[in-house]
Amino acid sequence: MAKIDLIKDLVPIAQNTMADIVEKELRDYLKKKSFKPGDALPSELELAEALGVSRNVVREALSRLRMLGMVETKKRRGMILSRPDILGSFERVLDPLIIDDSTLQDIFELRLTLEMGLADILYLRKTKKDLKELEAIAKSQEPKGKGQAFRISNEVAFHGKIYQMTGNDTLTRFQNMLLPIFGYVISLEKVPKIGTVSHIDLVNILKDGTKEEFRAGMLEHLKPHFDRLK
Repeated sequence: MAKIDLIKDLVPIAQNTMADIVEKELRDYLKKKSFKPGDALPSELELAEALGVSRNVVREALSRLRMLGMVETKKRRGMILSRPDILGSFERVLDPLIIDDSTLQDIFELRLTLEMGLADILYLRKTKKDLKELEAIAKSQEPKGKGQAFRISNEVAFHGKIYQMTGNDTLTRFQNMLLPIFGYVISLEKVPKIGTVSHIDLVNILKDGTKEEFRAGMLEHLKPHFDRLK
């Protein structure tokens, strides 16, 4: 029997470091004890003694949790559980220059999916002031021959305003993070792709139409991008 046949059913053994194990133990401990943001954590020494490991191992595990925004150190209080910045890590890596094409495409598709789901919250929170500002952006649409850079900036301004209108800070921040990806993907188009529903059409639907009509309009507006996915 060939050697390869003898070992084909073997799988690699996980080689977790002590810091990996301690990090997981600390996560489980925080959940089990129902820690809330602002609650004080045991000291490094107390954790090391309870876990039976060195303080250096505990320190490395805690450093990882700090990088994730899960814990922080306060004067006179020591370590506390903090409110994690769930988008912080994404902000540091969402750069089209360091992301492969497949991931860029995945992120672009995520943005399309998000925009298709904005109708309900938009219709709950839109204001006359927002609609007026959105209309002003739409009316500054790129004239023919103005160039791709102008088109991208116009798209960014219009769709960015829509996210801002939701009143959801996390959505707005996520959209801002995706803007470089959006601009990069659009810049790759040799021939601009424009849907049959324009920005001003979407504004008019928001002003006088239903959320179902807006959803349908947004689908038609984004249709060239969805067609490209096929």
